[in-house]
Amino acid sequence: MKKEKREKKELVNMRKTVEGELLRKVTVNIGLERIDIQKEIIVEVLLNSRVMSLVKSSEFTRKQRSKLKKIERPIYVRNVNRTFNKEEPIEHTVKFNIYYQEYRERMEIDVIGGQKWNVILEIP
Repeated sequence: MKKEKREKKELVNMRKTVEGELLRKVTVNIGLERIDIQKEIIVEVLLNSRVMSLVKSSEFTRKQRSKLKKIERPIYVRNVNRTFNKEEPIEHTVKFNIYYQEYRERMEIDVIGGQKWNVILEIP
């Protein structure tokens, strides 16, 4: 019985740690290659289970001078903290080759405003 209580208490403390954001971030470096000019950069991405896709900040996209592709319908999104994004909805994507260790994939990345991270990657 004491063991069960101790395990339950540890689980509650872990949740408090995550919810209290004592674990600030989980990041990884990936390679992004711009398809239009075959230029590769290494970028630190935030791993997050609450995003629905791979997103790239509009500021970072502008600095990289990435070629934008307009999407048919704007997508209104919520931020990582579940509040609505106060910036514009997602209206553009950019194509990149993504590299991580042996993994390589060509993807369209949603461009989103109001993010402090350059790139946020969905994790299940």
